[in-house]
Amino acid sequence: MAEIISFTLSLPPSINSQYATVNGRRVLSRTAQRWKKEATQALDRLVLPEPFVATLQKGYLALFIDFYFETPLRRDLDGGLKITQDVICQALGIDDRRVVDIHLVKRIDPLRPRIEVEVEALDDWAFEDERQVL
Repeated sequence: MAEIISFTLSLPPSINSQYATVNGRRVLSRTAQRWKKEATQALDRLVLPEPFVATLQKGYLALFIDFYFETPLRRDLDGGLKITQDVICQALGIDDRRVVDIHLVKRIDPLRPRIEVEVEALDDWAFEDERQVL
């Protein structure tokens, strides 16, 4: 049986604000670093149920993320996905390659932009038949 946790985080920075170029290298911007730190602290305060942790350690993950933006057309839906996925998986101590299912929804809340997240720990996941790769 799958186990689910839910939480809310502040809205991550837009993809255009996530990186800066320093000495010719792309690095995480200060804005993105601050968001990651804040999100990590929020996730560290979560109390994870034992069945969730047990399933998480041996299974896969599904992410359900509702992005609440200030306006409908200012930001792309998927621009905050990677940074959010990285923070969640890092906080849970899970390699993000274990994420097998992602659902994103764009919603509007000009007064309280945020993301609402559900993480489902999947105890069973079936991949399609393996195919021979040339």
